[in-house]
Amino acid sequence: MSDPLGTDATVVVIGASLAGLRAAEEIRHEGHTGPVIIVGDERHAPYDRPPLSKQLLAGTWDVERIHHHAPDRLDTLGLEFRLGQRAASLDAAARTVGFDDGQVLHFDGLVVATGARARRLPGTEGIPGVWALRTLDDCLGIRATLASTGEGARVVVIGAGFIGSEVAATCHGLGARVTMVEALATPLGRVLGVAMGEACTRLHRDHGVTVLTGVGVERLSSYPGAAAPVVVHLLDGTGLDADLVVVGVGVEPSVDWLEDSGVTLEDGVVCDESLFAHDRVVAAGDVARWRHPSTGELARVEHWTNAAEGGAAAARNLLAGSAGSQPYDPIPFFWSDQYKTKIQMIGLPGPDDEVVVVGGSVEEGRLVALYRRADRLRAVLAFSQPRQLMSYRPLLAAGASFDEALELARS
Repeated sequence: MSDPLGTDATVVVIGASLAGLRAAEEIRHEGHTGPVIIVGDERHAPYDRPPLSKQLLAGTWDVERIHHHAPDRLDTLGLEFRLGQRAASLDAAARTVGFDDGQVLHFDGLVVATGARARRLPGTEGIPGVWALRTLDDCLGIRATLASTGEGARVVVIGAGFIGSEVAATCHGLGARVTMVEALATPLGRVLGVAMGEACTRLHRDHGVTVLTGVGVERLSSYPGAAAPVVVHLLDGTGLDADLVVVGVGVEPSVDWLEDSGVTLEDGVVCDESLFAHDRVVAAGDVARWRHPSTGELARVEHWTNAAEGGAAAARNLLAGSAGSQPYDPIPFFWSDQYKTKIQMIGLPGPDDEVVVVGGSVEEGRLVALYRRADRLRAVLAFSQPRQLMSYRPLLAAGASFDEALELARS
């Protein structure tokens, strides 16, 4: 068990996105006066990722609007930023981080917040007009490709998860002809269950987007300057002509630099209930896989709210030391804006949970659905019903039974 960090201790944060920034802010808010060094592999100041697939891609927001803070606000926190520098190794026992330029940093406390990176399709690297969407530069590249093609651009989105779905909706709103390709029979079925996954698929089809399900991608061909610059070859023999291809087949935690570091890696950085991965080392955000106190299960949650709340919680626990730390027990929450529909969920659903629609309907495009596992309420999903959704949050916090949730739905 570790004691609290001294107020003059050096804290290093690896990752300059939301979780890392929130951790650094919380360290200062807790009165820590020692050096706080934030290292990020991108050269941009910390920015918000959700607008990348929506407002920024659509061109309704400019780049300055997605930054978390104006430079003068960051200056008041006394943080040292080292941007454009990539962590290459960690020795948790020696408390050192090595970087790709050969530098080594010693720390008294470390926050690992390296997030996740977009999965790529093998053989697509370097093909013009083929993008994944994870970073600001990715977004600007996709936007430039759309602008150069003009209205009516043929866009193929590979993967119908939430990022792919948002990209498809945004590109459709810009006048593109969009086709989504999903290897699963039901998009989002593993996350939301079959019925609600089909409801999300219907949303795209109702807006004129072509959705191909149950078919994988064999390969991509590139023909620069041709009438069809890219052709997406599907496993069923179909060829899809495209001006732009966006690959949205999920992400993987950025942990390659942590091999042989002394921390446990298994679909992320494995942490205890208080986000400790090792003595004086905590993790937060997309990269952290921690034992959720309410369920006892290891969970890795790729939501904006988890990055913000987890970053702050990890920082407080790092300062307090493991002996004085508090379990991190959030109620996960996420949202996705597609067309004019706001999809929101609270809780941690599973693909085998029973789903009961208690308000609205798929046909209406407005609904509330409850997720049941055994006799417990595990999650709530809503389409454009934010107030009704949040009324169930106290029940989830209290570990309420499913019958209690049904009573609320009938009230």
